[in-house]
Amino acid sequence: MTNDASSTKATAQGDHSAWKEIVARYQKSSVPRATWQIINTVVPYAGLWVAMYFLKSISWWLVVPLAIVAGGLMVRLFIIFHDCGHSSYFKSRRANDICGFITGVLSFTPYHHWRWEHAIHHSSSGDLDRRGTGDVWTMTVQEYLDSSRWKKFSYRLSRNPVVLFVVAPVILFLVLNRVPKRRAPLRERLSVYFTNLALLLICGGLAWVFGWQAYLIIQLIVLVVAGSTGVWLFYVQHQFEGVYWERSENWDYAEAALKGSSFYKLPRILQWFSGNIGFHHIHHLSPRIPNYHLEKCHDSEPLFQTVKPITLLESFKSFTFRLWDEQHRQLVGYGHLRAARIEQEQARRR
Repeated sequence: MTNDASSTKATAQGDHSAWKEIVARYQKSSVPRATWQIINTVVPYAGLWVAMYFLKSISWWLVVPLAIVAGGLMVRLFIIFHDCGHSSYFKSRRANDICGFITGVLSFTPYHHWRWEHAIHHSSSGDLDRRGTGDVWTMTVQEYLDSSRWKKFSYRLSRNPVVLFVVAPVILFLVLNRVPKRRAPLRERLSVYFTNLALLLICGGLAWVFGWQAYLIIQLIVLVVAGSTGVWLFYVQHQFEGVYWERSENWDYAEAALKGSSFYKLPRILQWFSGNIGFHHIHHLSPRIPNYHLEKCHDSEPLFQTVKPITLLESFKSFTFRLWDEQHRQLVGYGHLRAARIEQEQARRR
């Protein structure tokens, strides 16, 4: 079967076997490619920390730009960690777990605990009835209208750009990732404790080498850059014009992947730092495809050419999206609430 034929078959309503055949071609780990990606990420990251150590006594104007670049490399480290969590980075499960734990420590995230939560996100993304785990808090228009003043205030605060993209990532990486969820299984809880112990040793050692004040400033810059970028990427991947949301009875895995996850077409340098995660529609269709095969999969298969890309400039429109309008099946801003209230009042009068 040719690529064109199999892709056409894949788009047929209800035919899931065809797209499974397509993505299966790219679900093959490559030790050389994975190893090279680790080298060209970890070595520069470590090198930047060494350079910052020697430059901090010369000028902080030299240190800060390097810390920003290190934050970009932490995003790339997180993508490697992310792939290990999907058991796609290496063929060996043990290799994935070891690499995942190490890159998880470097990105301040407990490996097994995060993998457990992220699996829930993949199984429920785009399902209105299964929101709340591993996603950005998103209310429907009706839910917002029916909420108390306190809940409305909390929601607006959580969706404020400064809170969502600056404050929340720092709290996530420094605080929330240090505490396991109450319902987390034992292994997942232990991964949090072991990660915390490893971070205590590493951060304590770096604070001793750099001096705690210098280390704190550098680490915060790195975390803010990485965290803010990571949350923005995740936000745009699931909060964009034309996004797919359905109630459980109508939810479809393939539709949720191809229409509920964006194709974020970034400039080449940003694509490199973000580990190809902009091909998120393919990733959600098949998490077993490692990041270093995502672009090849997209370029080779006509099925994925039908997904409209979102450019960097176009993605800023996502700032205006706040609520999901079930009636009109679209993301809207708070300005839409006035019309929704009027429609609701007219419906009651009828």
